[in-house]
Amino acid sequence: MKLRTRLHLVVTGLTAVFVVLLVTTQMLATRARVREDIEGSHQVASQLLNRLVHLYWNFGGPQVVLSFLVRLGHVRSNDIILHYAHGPVIYHSPPSTYKAGEYAPLWFTHLLAPHIPSYRLQLPGNLQLDVRAEVSRAILDGWDAITRLLTLTVVLLVLANAVAFWVIERALAPFPVIARGLERLEGGELHYRLPALGGLEAQAIGSAFNRMAQAVEDNVAAQRKAREAEARLEERRELARLVEQRLEEERRLIAHELHDELGQSVTAIRSLAQAIAVRSDEPALQEAARLISREAASLYDAMHGLIPRLSPLTLDTLGLTVTLENLARDLQQRHGSVQLSLTHRLRVNLGPSVTLAAYRFVQEGLINALRHAQATRIEARVRADRRRLYLRVSDDGRGLQQTWSRPGHFGLRGLRERIEHLGGQMRIAHGPRGGVSLAAVIPLESQPEQA
Repeated sequence: MKLRTRLHLVVTGLTAVFVVLLVTTQMLATRARVREDIEGSHQVASQLLNRLVHLYWNFGGPQVVLSFLVRLGHVRSNDIILHYAHGPVIYHSPPSTYKAGEYAPLWFTHLLAPHIPSYRLQLPGNLQLDVRAEVSRAILDGWDAITRLLTLTVVLLVLANAVAFWVIERALAPFPVIARGLERLEGGELHYRLPALGGLEAQAIGSAFNRMAQAVEDNVAAQRKAREAEARLEERRELARLVEQRLEEERRLIAHELHDELGQSVTAIRSLAQAIAVRSDEPALQEAARLISREAASLYDAMHGLIPRLSPLTLDTLGLTVTLENLARDLQQRHGSVQLSLTHRLRVNLGPSVTLAAYRFVQEGLINALRHAQATRIEARVRADRRRLYLRVSDDGRGLQQTWSRPGHFGLRGLRERIEHLGGQMRIAHGPRGGVSLAAVIPLESQPEQA
């Protein structure tokens, strides 16, 4: 049921209740007034007739009494009857000429007529004088008053209801506009705004609606931009992962080329130089051959130091623990003044992606600490259970530079992207006694195991 219909029913119901209460109150008041008037009139008439009839009877007998009654005629609200006790009526007072021929409805007469006993006066000669209350005129006056009141009340209430209905229609007129506005918003027309509405409440609702619509439009636009930005970011991350994967493949190929081709060539150069130095009799040629041999040895050592940074070839054959130990041993040999320790506990097989990420994490942490932190003590820990891999590299150096997260510094940022791509988390913090602590956790449940 619509709100307009409910309000109309409420107004109509209240109007009906008001009319019923008004008519009931008027009827009760009329009944009380009729009873009071009739009782008073009947009592006065009975007492006066009692005295006058006795007086006239004593003065001249029945003829004088009858003559008196004829001259008296109609007495208000009373019927006077003179008759024998068990015989015919001698005299009956004439009916009232007031509103002659008009009567109230029977149900109304029964509802309002009071029960007033007749007064009987015994006279000599077996005569009786009855004085009976006659209420039809008083009830007719009450009926006419109630009819006029009811007519006036109905007219006024019809006018009041018409005004109320007009006010309700006018007050509810903005609601269909608001409902259509909500439907248009639901349909996706976020740019729609309500026009100016009449009434303070409607204006407040319209203003709130327009503010809400603007907020929804702004929010949807922001969400659309956020989704587009997220999509672009995901595309860039995917591109970065492809680039990183390609770089790893290129690094692996270059490392193999350095180890297989260039390594053999450098070894051959060194062997030829040593052979020339042994077989030649010329001192200058021998010195040149020994110089070539030393440079070839230096080149070979530099090449073997570069290969683990490009791609640790032992990672696929010997595993993560041996590769990390080799990395720590090589760095310790190059930086003898730094105390470097490595602890590991790996009892589960890691997938190739997690293995490479763990190696890059430890490698990046150790190299940063050696190159930039001026640390004297570096500690690396690698631990794994059936669910997670825990990595940590901490030092006692001068701390992390403020520019590490700025554009152009890709070491730690790329490392974090690699770990987050595997579903892990990486945390960079300052140690309690200075230095930097790098920590990472990588889940292992969804990672492929190493063959």
